[in-house]
Amino acid sequence: MDYLQGLNPPQKEAVERTDGPVMIIAGAGSGKTRVLTYRIAHLIHAKGVDAFNILSLTFTNKSAAQMKQRIEKLIGLEARNTWMGTFHSTFAKILRVEAEKIGYPSNFTIYDSDDSKSLIRSIVKEMRIDDKVYKANTVLSRISGAKNRLISWETYMTDPNIRADDEAAMKPKMGEIYRTYQKRLFKSSAMDFDDLLFNTNVLFRDHLDVLNKYQQRFKYVMVDEFQDTNLSQYLITKKLAAVHQNICVVGDDAQSIYAFRGADIQNILNFEKDYPDLFVVKLEQNYRSTKNIVQAANSIIAKNKAQLKKDVWTHNDQGDLIELIKASSDNEEGRLIASTIFEEKNNKKLDNSDFAILYRTNSQSRSLEEALRKLGIPYKIVGGLSFYQRKEIKDLMAYMRLVVNREDEEAFKRIINHPKRGIGDTTVEKILVSAYEHDIPLWDVLTNANSFLAGRAANAVDDFATLIKSFAIEVERKDAFEAATSMAKQSGLLRDLYEDKTIEGLNRYENVQELLNAIKEYVDNPENEDKSLGAFMQEIALLTDNDRDKDTSDAVTLMTIHSSKGLEFKQVFVVGMEEDLFPSQMMMQSREDLEEERRLFYVATTRAMDKLYLSYALTRYRYGRLLNCEPSRFLEEVDPSCIKVNKRMTTALAGALRNESSEGTNGFIGLKKPASRPGTTAKVHSPSPDFKPSNTNNLGEGNLVEHPKFGYGKVMKIEVEGINKKATIQFDNFGEKTLLLSFAKLRIID
Repeated sequence: MDYLQGLNPPQKEAVERTDGPVMIIAGAGSGKTRVLTYRIAHLIHAKGVDAFNILSLTFTNKSAAQMKQRIEKLIGLEARNTWMGTFHSTFAKILRVEAEKIGYPSNFTIYDSDDSKSLIRSIVKEMRIDDKVYKANTVLSRISGAKNRLISWETYMTDPNIRADDEAAMKPKMGEIYRTYQKRLFKSSAMDFDDLLFNTNVLFRDHLDVLNKYQQRFKYVMVDEFQDTNLSQYLITKKLAAVHQNICVVGDDAQSIYAFRGADIQNILNFEKDYPDLFVVKLEQNYRSTKNIVQAANSIIAKNKAQLKKDVWTHNDQGDLIELIKASSDNEEGRLIASTIFEEKNNKKLDNSDFAILYRTNSQSRSLEEALRKLGIPYKIVGGLSFYQRKEIKDLMAYMRLVVNREDEEAFKRIINHPKRGIGDTTVEKILVSAYEHDIPLWDVLTNANSFLAGRAANAVDDFATLIKSFAIEVERKDAFEAATSMAKQSGLLRDLYEDKTIEGLNRYENVQELLNAIKEYVDNPENEDKSLGAFMQEIALLTDNDRDKDTSDAVTLMTIHSSKGLEFKQVFVVGMEEDLFPSQMMMQSREDLEEERRLFYVATTRAMDKLYLSYALTRYRYGRLLNCEPSRFLEEVDPSCIKVNKRMTTALAGALRNESSEGTNGFIGLKKPASRPGTTAKVHSPSPDFKPSNTNNLGEGNLVEHPKFGYGKVMKIEVEGINKKATIQFDNFGEKTLLLSFAKLRIID
């Protein structure tokens, strides 16, 4: 096919090498998606492989849909027959078919993180333990980490090392919560996102006939963004490819930034150990960025020890130097960036959507938003409240969920008295307790209300059960749109929202109408063979954050660096380049942590096509206090020949920079190395052999402590603000630091 003519030699090699284990190391902007697309087209068109025998796993449904469309343009409708989608959507599809083998019905509900946190909060309350210690976010993260490492609740509770970790973290009840959480999910015929992978592993482990069926079906397995896979995902793909050995993984270890979600960079670093006859292709030509940006990015990632070596290069123009913006405060940082966007947009005739502002933490957006608003520059925040997380949307979706799966406890709790129908919290508690104590399904209690409740409460619950039964009949007879529209009206939700004439009320009403529009669009799409409400709900449950962002308006994009992966913009601002912010204070306990932060910086820089800005502030409000800031160590790692100082600074700041430059900058324009920086003149502290973090609940002024990074110091001040407890510590070699005690690892010496 003529499409091969448009590929460079390594890309062509990656497309044509179809058999056996292959690893494609794809540098940033190297045309990875193009290679994946052509590779699948080549398998079908040139090699005669049946599209039904190809499994292609991605990390967003959006990227899967785009690839399918591109392949369809190349080879026609046959492309639709490939198994292509995210890990979660693909294996949810398999679990729907095979669920009964692991004790689940095929119509199981998929809980999102809000549902899971709600369930955890209920369990913590029932166990009468401190919800400040057992926060839903923390507990869910711990459970998720266990599942990603394929640790069941049974193993979790019997493993002495895990129990010791929980004891040290002063959370000894974590195992009990995990056990109860899983049992309640099972009772509700529900799985959370991690269960979709965990249970697929269980299915393949315990039912070899099922594994063999899918091994024979998937003769070619391809995995995109392989550096982001966790143990659970890797084992599934390894098992599926075990018979034919035609496994192709594509990724870039330099862009592995999701360790906090369980991603294991060792999967890509050690892939050759599992496949000794592995064929490796390196895509090193960057088509996205200028030479200056590519050179700067290379100089950053070169500092990492754990990596697969590659030499990324580009034929693109040299381009502008990277601009360094130094601000006196976070507010001025925002003003300088907003004015820079305003000038660049007008001078170069750019759109707002050509600009992105990337930050390490969501909390940094405030000063940036204020500055953009003052100049009338429209912006959008990616990673804010998504459409499907809005209350009114979740309310209507909860009706749909309960109709499809009568055991869904979280959906039941959400809608039993919404809109109000005279069923109070006490009645809800009685219903749940009755189901637990008699070990019967929740639906049995609802449909036999008179046996468990009395008076008006019993009648109200009986009416609710009748309403759900009527909806169930409609779901059987009607398509998703007709059934959902009926639910919105008959439940009273639409009426309630319509009668609220406030701006918020009107917005909520329009949001529900928009949901119904989305369902209509789904039903009218000829590619969706199954028009049922259950099929639509499964698709929505499996949306990733990137899939949910449908805002295509012309606006400057604000987002965390983690959210920016896979995107590109003409001009990019990476803000808050300060020690303890980026790299994060919480990511400096080990070399592995620091290298992950450096990869994150690499990802940020490689989002830029034409122009890159790096900014830092001398002072910033954090934890309610104005703190002095040091420039990030990462700024010193950028090749100095690629960078210049931004001239848009205040006169006072420009003068300060000139003074610093005259004192010597170690070859780095406008950035003086602070004397107290680890890795510069201060000696990096090596923790004591017996170092073990102490319980800091009773830490007081005057105590001597040891920190794994900052060394020895004396506590000067203890402050409590809400639930945050902070210590100001004078360290011998690193000066004064203010640390959040919930994060800081301190050994109390005296």
